[in-house]
Amino acid sequence: MSRPSTLDGRSDSLVSGDRGLPAILVGSATTSAPAGAEALRHWLAERDRDSTMTVSRADLADLRDWHDEQVIRHRTGRFFTVEGLDVRVEGGGVGHWRQPIICQFEIGVLGILAACVDGVQRFLMQAKAEPGNPRGHQLSPTVQATRSNFTRAHGGRSVPYLRYFVDAEVDRVLVDVLQSEQGSWFLRKRNRNMVVEVDPGIEVLEGFRWCTLAEIHAALAVEDLVNMDARTVLSCLPFHGSGLLHGLDGFADDFTGALVRSLAGTHGGVHHLGEILGAVTAARAEAAIKAERVPLAGLPAWHRRDGAITHESGAFFDVIGVDVKADGREVGEWSQPMFAARGVGLVCFLVTVLDGVLHVLVQLRREPGFLDTVELAPTVQCTPSTYERLPELAKPPFLDVVSGADPSAFRFDTVMSEEGGRFHHTRTRYVVLEVDDVLERPGFHWMTVDQLTSLLRHSHYVDVQARSLLPCLQALACGRAARTA
Repeated sequence: MSRPSTLDGRSDSLVSGDRGLPAILVGSATTSAPAGAEALRHWLAERDRDSTMTVSRADLADLRDWHDEQVIRHRTGRFFTVEGLDVRVEGGGVGHWRQPIICQFEIGVLGILAACVDGVQRFLMQAKAEPGNPRGHQLSPTVQATRSNFTRAHGGRSVPYLRYFVDAEVDRVLVDVLQSEQGSWFLRKRNRNMVVEVDPGIEVLEGFRWCTLAEIHAALAVEDLVNMDARTVLSCLPFHGSGLLHGLDGFADDFTGALVRSLAGTHGGVHHLGEILGAVTAARAEAAIKAERVPLAGLPAWHRRDGAITHESGAFFDVIGVDVKADGREVGEWSQPMFAARGVGLVCFLVTVLDGVLHVLVQLRREPGFLDTVELAPTVQCTPSTYERLPELAKPPFLDVVSGADPSAFRFDTVMSEEGGRFHHTRTRYVVLEVDDVLERPGFHWMTVDQLTSLLRHSHYVDVQARSLLPCLQALACGRAARTA
C-alpha cells in the first residue's frame, strides 16, 4: 500500500512504531571519525568548485519579484512573507514587544533516503548550497524543499528524489513527523521530517552521496559542515532498539557509560515521562501569550537603514535582501529577503549523571511562533551578545554556568549554522556541558536522552535547537565526535 500523494499537514505524525533502524546499522561504526569527516569535507569542497553560488546584498525595496509594502511578499503569493508581529506575554521578563517575523504556513519536506549498501546501512545525503550558508555546500537531506518549491511555483526544475517521499510505502517509512522550526523567527512554521528506506540500486545523482551514520557523526564535530535540516531529521531516527548501542555498555569511561544507559532507555530517569508531559501540558495551559500579525512598517524600535530593517539597539537580527545566482539549483537566479542574526547564538545542554544515568536539563520554553506556545528546549538558548548591547535585559538562567565553566567539562562544542535558505550567516555554538550540583528550578527538568527522543515520535514537543543537539549526543555515545577544545 502506498501513502497518499498529498504532503499537506497532519497535526501529528508517527515514527514507525518501535521498529527502529535495522540492526545491521551497527556496521557503520567501522568508519573512523577523522577519516569520515575529512572525506565529506573534501567532497563538499569539490562541490564548491564544481557548482558555484554567488550571493550579493540588495536593497529590500529593489528585490526582483518581491513587493515591499505593509508586508514583504512574493509576486506569486507563494514561498513566504515577512510581516510584523505584536507579542504580549503575561509573566515574562519582557511583557510586550513588536518584531519582524517570517510567515511560511505551507509544510515543506525534509527527507533522507536510507538503504543497506555493501552490508552497512547508509543515508543518501546531498551537498547543498544555500544563500545564507557561511561556507558553501553543506551536508543536507536528500530532499529539502518547501511546498512552493516542490510544486514548482518558481517555474524551475523538479526536486530530485521527491517521489520516494510522496509515494512511500508504509512499511518502508522509518520516520514521518511534523516538527516546528525557530519560534522566535518563524510564525507557526512546520516541516515534515521523513526517513524512508529504498533499494540500494537507485541512481545516485551528481551532488548526492551515500554516507554511514558514523561519517555523519564525525562531520558534526566540524564547523558548518552538517546543515540544520539534516540535524533535525537525524534527531528523529529511532535510536533506541536500533543495535547502535551494542557493545558500548561496557565502557569504563563513566560519562560514556552513563550516556549509553541514557540513550538505551533501560534505566529510568529521576522523573517519569508522564511527569514531564504533565509539566508541558500545564505550561501550555498557563502560557498567556498573544501573538498578532501587524504591518511591517512602523514597528517600534525597528528602522529602515541601508536597504535593510534593523533594531535601533543593534541587537537581535536584521532583515536584509539578497540577489542569488546558482549552478545546479531548480532555478538559476533569484532574489529574496533573509534574516541575519546579530551575534553568534548559544545552545547548551547541561548534563549530569544521576543514579548512573546521564540526564539533560531541559527548559519549558515559550516562543511567540510556536504552534502550541511551549516546547522543550535546551538548558540555555540565547544570543549572549544581546545582553552586552542591552544590559537592562535579565540574562537567562544558567548562562553564567556556561560562560564560567572549566574547559575540560565541555563534552561537545561546535559552531554550526542555522538554515541557510532563510537565515544569512546565522551561526550558533552548540554545547554539551557536564556539571555537578546543579539543581532544577521552576520551568527546568532533568530528563534522560531516551525520554527526550521518545517525544520526537510526536509533533511540537522538542524545539529545533534541542533536535540539533540530540545527534551530537548520539555521536558522543558512539565515539564519533571528538570534543572541540
